[in-house]
Amino acid sequence: MTDLTHTLLDHENLNLVLDNLKLGIIAHTPDRIITVFNKEAERITGYYKEEVIGKDCHIVFESPFCGRKCSFCNGTPDFSSGTKEYPLNILAKDGSTHQLEMTVSAIISHDNEFKGVLASFRDVTESFNLSLKAENLSSFAGIIGKDKIMQDIFRQIRDVALYNYPVHISGDTGTGKERVAYAIHDISAYGNGAFVPVNCGAIPEGIVESELFGHVKGAFSGAVKDRKGRFELAHKGTLFLDEVADLPLKTQVKLLRFLQEGTFEKVGGEKKVSVDVRIISAANKNLKEEVKAGRFREDLFYRLNVIPIHLPPLRQRKSDIPLLATHFLKEAEQESSNPVPELSGQSLDILMDYQWPGNVRELKNVIQFSVVRSRGKKILPSDLPLEITQGRDLITRTPERLPGQPQVIPLKGKLDLESVKEAIKKTGGNKSKAARVLGVGRATLYRFLTQYDELKHYADQV
Repeated sequence: MTDLTHTLLDHENLNLVLDNLKLGIIAHTPDRIITVFNKEAERITGYYKEEVIGKDCHIVFESPFCGRKCSFCNGTPDFSSGTKEYPLNILAKDGSTHQLEMTVSAIISHDNEFKGVLASFRDVTESFNLSLKAENLSSFAGIIGKDKIMQDIFRQIRDVALYNYPVHISGDTGTGKERVAYAIHDISAYGNGAFVPVNCGAIPEGIVESELFGHVKGAFSGAVKDRKGRFELAHKGTLFLDEVADLPLKTQVKLLRFLQEGTFEKVGGEKKVSVDVRIISAANKNLKEEVKAGRFREDLFYRLNVIPIHLPPLRQRKSDIPLLATHFLKEAEQESSNPVPELSGQSLDILMDYQWPGNVRELKNVIQFSVVRSRGKKILPSDLPLEITQGRDLITRTPERLPGQPQVIPLKGKLDLESVKEAIKKTGGNKSKAARVLGVGRATLYRFLTQYDELKHYADQV
């Protein structure tokens, strides 16, 4: 058998192996010429092998397959930090959207020469959609939440990440607007660039234009050299304009011009500067009301509010409180060398009944405070901040019980078997409504039900 025959057989066997993988595989040279494209890559992208092999990947896909996360847009990439892994949304040839988990590695020869790149990717679109439909996703892109409202927000983040349309995020203080903005950035084509957050309300009015757009040397007293603004720093990435309603009207005009033309002038400069930036804005004020009051330009509002996302206050998704509390306790555990206490049942009841004016941020602060204050293995109600427990009769320990007796946990309010039975009957077995009838939190009623088998069965039969 000749060497050529051996080579052809090896090549054929390699293709068979690659075509039977459940991962999409693309390999290309340092010049971006595609050399490997397996069947799963065909299925996911909609392109056939014959269409892509031997061609520049930027040309065959009509743009970089990895979007702005592509390592080959600015010369030879740096793989000194090893394999790169990141989420990616793509448009297939037929226009359908796919959510991928991408892994990119350098191909290095035996003599340590860079020969190209191997990219493997898994299509997770179907599993993500099924999880959303079943409403059993507990987190997405770093955001915690299982409530139906949050599942809808996960879907919005996934969908909007594909397009460079301005997004405006509204919601009360502490609801996680910056975290949602970062999630959109991270899974979008701009995710390889910088994420530059700006709190528009925290910048003094006299320097806000310089902060955003930069200035040239001599533009004003103290401008001793040219300075880049946040727009330039966010080039090829995302600029997050938090509290955008607080921008002065003069600056709003300049921002509107950038959104219309894609260019701006530095303070004191005459040269137009062009940057490729994704704009995400946020406000805890109602922008429509600000427009009516004459404090915000109507034309700018419509430019920023192309894709609106509204984050609910925590009091509207209380079912996420146990999930969030557990997440913050795990964070505390990672940051500390000491064991972190668990949340006691009565403490969780109190958290569930509280209205959370400071939203998720306040909950995180409460958990951190309680971890520091706790002296045992559990966070007791007496370990919670005073503003959470004010007006409550706190029980700091559970009474001892004899072996074989059901554990009776002290509860807020006066619950007894007969009143609970009556409430469950009156509400047709709806435990949430029954809790309201009894004047207690839903978690309190649930915990009461778990103590009495006869009640649990009674609730199931109603």
